[in-house]
Amino acid sequence: MTEEIKFYYDYKSPFTYLAFAPALELEVTHDVRLRFIPHELDVRSAYGGELEQRPEREWFKVRYLYADARRFANDCGLIIRGPQKIFDSRRALMSGLYADQRGRFREYSQRVFERFFKRELDLEDPEALAAVLTEAGLDPGDFHRFARDGGEAALRLAREEADRDGVFGVPTLIVAGEMFWGNDRIKWVIKKLDKMGLKRETRN
Repeated sequence: MTEEIKFYYDYKSPFTYLAFAPALELEVTHDVRLRFIPHELDVRSAYGGELEQRPEREWFKVRYLYADARRFANDCGLIIRGPQKIFDSRRALMSGLYADQRGRFREYSQRVFERFFKRELDLEDPEALAAVLTEAGLDPGDFHRFARDGGEAALRLAREEADRDGVFGVPTLIVAGEMFWGNDRIKWVIKKLDKMGLKRETRN
């Protein structure tokens, strides 16, 4: 029986971007299905408020985290440039929900992550998001109706599920009730899946 893995994400999280491709690979190597759940990263609370209010100690932390993210990115051929402001990613996360419902989450999200971390996409710009939706084979007008009529409610349900799961950051993967937080924990996810007997047989 296929095991469901919850994957909590936020498009403005560099470590979620780093985890994205390895998480998708789990569906190839193991009998699992990913369920993508948006979870907005509260950057202000986590890292000392607005950029101009941030104490030097918090800046040390943020600079180190992005240095670490770039180390990981260099290893896998990705580009990660730190955002120049704190983005409100709620509309982008709504668009992720919409893309998932229409079966285009992977194609859409790969574009969003790549362009955001190259500083080529403003997550708060509806027209920019609409252009990416179109590239991924989705209808921006249909998304606008989704966002207007049910987007906030869908995000609220996702937040409630995250609260029940005890999620405090992204990326977080939940496997059979066990939490794994961080892109570098996927190796532990693989060990757990192997122990559960979910590794697919490789054929020559």
